[in-house]
Amino acid sequence: MQVRGLVYDCDGVLFESRRANLAYYNAILQAFGHEPVTEDQQELARLCHTADSATVLRRLLGPGLAERALEMASRLDYRQFIGFMSPEPGMVDTLRTLARRLPLAVATNRGGSMPAILCHFELESCFSAVVTSRDVQRPKPAPDMLLLAAERLDVAPHSLLFVGDSHLDRQAAEAAGMPFVAYGGEVTGDWTVNSHRELRELVDRVSADA
Repeated sequence: MQVRGLVYDCDGVLFESRRANLAYYNAILQAFGHEPVTEDQQELARLCHTADSATVLRRLLGPGLAERALEMASRLDYRQFIGFMSPEPGMVDTLRTLARRLPLAVATNRGGSMPAILCHFELESCFSAVVTSRDVQRPKPAPDMLLLAAERLDVAPHSLLFVGDSHLDRQAAEAAGMPFVAYGGEVTGDWTVNSHRELRELVDRVSADA
């Protein structure tokens, strides 16, 4: 295929952010008198890392409290948690290299925190489009985010690569008809990479084979 652009998931692909996500949701849980989620609770910790806030809070607090928790979450300044995040190795250099050649987008189940994150790490100029859970009615695993990212990039979905690390990402890519690059080895895809250097090499290789 001729690669005409890339779409990235955020958590686990651009950043190692598990600690930040747990700190964020645990701040909300504490406000409602609930016990925190720990890394040992692997299923819940993974949910906090991959799903949208509405899904997470319904699971953690139940539907009765979820709406109130979402209201609180909308007022919570995520910048206090950004210090727990770290860029994936080689990510910044690879993004800046690829952005000179191809349009890039983010499609993330995050909501209002994404602009602050991109600003903090000085990555706004790398992305031609940013799509979050606030932009669509159905977050991942629905294809809506990826299709909107493709529309904003003005590139057909089948000509983009979506780089993700979760089953939600893979399901969204399949539903959108967008080739999937599995990052980090937890899921499989059309291709698998374990670093951003490998991703850049993959883009070069796939484009050369077209």
